[in-house]
Amino acid sequence: MSPITFLWPQLLWLLALIPLLVALYVWLLKRRKKSSVQYSNFALVAQALSKQPAWRRHVPPVLMLCALAAMLFAAARPVMTIQLPSNKQTIMLAMDVSGSMRAKDVEPSRIVAAQNAAKAFLTELPRHVRVGIVAFAGSAQLAQLPTLSREDLVTAIDGFQLQRGTATGNGIALSLATLFPDDGIDISQMQWGSGAARSRPLGEAKPEVTKKEPVAPGSYTSAAIIMLTDGQRTTGIDPMEAAKMAADRGVRVYTVGVGTVNGETIGFDGWSMRVRLDEETLKQIANRTAAEYYYAGTAADLKKVYESLSSRLGVEKRETEVSAIVSMIAAAFALVAAGLSVAWFGRVM
Repeated sequence: MSPITFLWPQLLWLLALIPLLVALYVWLLKRRKKSSVQYSNFALVAQALSKQPAWRRHVPPVLMLCALAAMLFAAARPVMTIQLPSNKQTIMLAMDVSGSMRAKDVEPSRIVAAQNAAKAFLTELPRHVRVGIVAFAGSAQLAQLPTLSREDLVTAIDGFQLQRGTATGNGIALSLATLFPDDGIDISQMQWGSGAARSRPLGEAKPEVTKKEPVAPGSYTSAAIIMLTDGQRTTGIDPMEAAKMAADRGVRVYTVGVGTVNGETIGFDGWSMRVRLDEETLKQIANRTAAEYYYAGTAADLKKVYESLSSRLGVEKRETEVSAIVSMIAAAFALVAAGLSVAWFGRVM
């Protein structure tokens, strides 16, 4: 449970009235007891009082004191961080379509399991959440602009073609460029930067990039990136450099590792290679952006990961004033106190 803060904390001093009222109530009870002794027929009084359980007469005042305490608490305007349905959110799916995804250590293959799980993920997401798709191998391409159309997204997923190379950093960077089109993130220029082996061609101008003050990692609640890959980067931008770009913008990058750590040997077009899951890199990306890493060693695991992500990404944490809720609780206490007093004693308090 998140800590409670107050917009008007100085009003909390009014809660000191509660102990004073309790003391006043106890004093009145003692005074009433003394005055009752002066009745001429004490036996009749005792008989009348015995018709009702003694504890009943204390319940309405106690509930009324609770109502007063809740109203004073609400007057200080409490604020809590609570989960609310997201009314404006975009999810970017960055999906690995490199040749290593043809490995069959996840049945029927890594890529087919990933496609099936991604489509199942779309059915679990709230319909108001926009989704975009980036496919990356040796480079990254925008397979589908963010859209509400689940049919267009499924078509894009079904149309994946495996290619050589794995540029995990490019997948993150292109996702960010899609989310922040005004930031001047130029992937084609970045591939010639520090994240790759080559330098920018002579005479080619350096791209204009909008300078923005970094924000706290994970603080941007309107968008998130989910990257599904085996994590073995072979080319392109350094994924940790791309992760820093995301962290500076407050965007979380949830990473999903597909495959097994031991991996398997695959071959096509006359060559073969051992493809293993690079968990360490994926964990570092998630940690850098205040997100989480998920391991998907089987198709069933992969589906569970996406179900978990869909439930989490449909809501967002937001600081919200809860004075109205506390006031409703106070009103409920007062109504119950008055109702019990009328039912038991025929009068309000």
